[in-house]
Amino acid sequence: MKQSETRYRKIISTLYEILELLHDTDNLVTLLPSLFKIMEEHMELIRGMITIFNRESNEIVIKESFGLSDDEKAKGRYLLGEGVTGKVVSSGVPIVVPEISKEPYFLDRTGSSGMSSESPGLAFICVPILWDKDVIGTISALKKEKFIFSLEDDQKLLSVIASIIAQAVKIHQTVHEENTRLKAENEFLQKRLQANFTPPNIIGRSNAMRQVYQLVAKISQTPTTVLILGESGVGKELVADAIHTQSSRKDKPFVKFNCAALPENLIESELFGYEKGAFTGAVQSRIGKFVQAAGGSIFLDEVGELSLAVQSKLLRVLQEKEVEPLGGNKTIKVDVRIIAATNKDLEKEVEDGRFRTDLFFRLNVFPIVVPPLRRRKTDILLLADFFIEKYNKQSGKTIKRISTPAIDMLVSYHWPGNIRELENCIERAVILAENDVIHAYDLPPSLQLVDSHNIGNDRTLRSQLEILEYELIIEALKKERGNMSQAAKELGLTLRQIRLRIEHYKIDVKSLRKPNSTGRSHK
Repeated sequence: MKQSETRYRKIISTLYEILELLHDTDNLVTLLPSLFKIMEEHMELIRGMITIFNRESNEIVIKESFGLSDDEKAKGRYLLGEGVTGKVVSSGVPIVVPEISKEPYFLDRTGSSGMSSESPGLAFICVPILWDKDVIGTISALKKEKFIFSLEDDQKLLSVIASIIAQAVKIHQTVHEENTRLKAENEFLQKRLQANFTPPNIIGRSNAMRQVYQLVAKISQTPTTVLILGESGVGKELVADAIHTQSSRKDKPFVKFNCAALPENLIESELFGYEKGAFTGAVQSRIGKFVQAAGGSIFLDEVGELSLAVQSKLLRVLQEKEVEPLGGNKTIKVDVRIIAATNKDLEKEVEDGRFRTDLFFRLNVFPIVVPPLRRRKTDILLLADFFIEKYNKQSGKTIKRISTPAIDMLVSYHWPGNIRELENCIERAVILAENDVIHAYDLPPSLQLVDSHNIGNDRTLRSQLEILEYELIIEALKKERGNMSQAAKELGLTLRQIRLRIEHYKIDVKSLRKPNSTGRSHK
């Protein structure tokens, strides 16, 4: 009788304290730590937990607990119907497991029960938390129970506690589901932004460049080392600049260093710095590029040109995050994000023994390949327009457009020097242009090799005259929207003469009736 009275008093005391808690707050985050403390003291529980059922994801997660570490709590996730907890949520019926070591549905997902050693004598009780007949979560407890008959009382008490805190759990469930939905929506929007992201310092809308932009958007927010690969002149430095500008280090230094610009004996002192007296001429100490870039990023262009000795020291910076100035005996810790670039095939360099294998793998964590201009021909005119505007300002010119034959030449050319060559080409054309149009004859000789249509493809006078004649006819026909009579009149030709020339150059007159056409026949 005494035992029953003691038990009864504990139950009344437990409920009274819980009701007092709810009188002060309905905030589940504030409520649960105190609630668990009461349960632990009055119900003699080893562990306890509250789970919330997310109807959006059909997942049951541990909201709060006692007797569990943060890692164990994070593992406590169940799908509807999975394990004892999942079955309680799906059925709405309490489950009492007198001996967890004998219950196959007890998953021990948290790994906290020590089922191999502690489990004998451990009982598990799980009851649903109901709101308007819907299961919104569970309250459960692990108990080392000597008297089996008391488990039924524990289950009833947990059910009463579940009904008391149901409103607070319901409020939290609604907020939790909304946060989950907003998080998923945010991730979706972030992915769309990444897909549509265009660095402001790079010109290009081609699919090949879109792939580069997506990689830049993904890697920018991490401290990961990046290796930018691509031919000379493709704009690797611009990609490096975009990565730094979009990163959390954007307000910190961005130091650029060309590894091929200095002799080997100077590269080391430039990168790592030196102490006074380290060598002849070192009259004072000087910090290196890595220390200058502290907190920010360093761009190592042409990294494939470094000697094996400097490669070894660069590897130490990557591994240890520290540099040792020449002539010094102390190391300096540096927090620097390394972005390297090369136009060399580093794997081939490794095979030939000219580049360290371990450094290659350290640098090649996240490679980005910048495509050559010949693989992004839809960007050529965008870039050309940008360079025309740039050199218009520098030279005081007013170039407004590029002639159709000149456009054909720009697009047909293979651009071995990539964007750098295109810029030089446009600079030259802007200087040579006599009016507000860049003509084919303003372009460099290397572009004057028109591929077909019976136009000369050498540097003879006749060949160059043919190119000029072809361009003038195209321009006249384009201006007159394909009207051969008007074009002939403008050029001082008869209708028969212009027809013969149109036939000779295989010009598609119909296409010139549309604006922005090239006039090239596709037959």
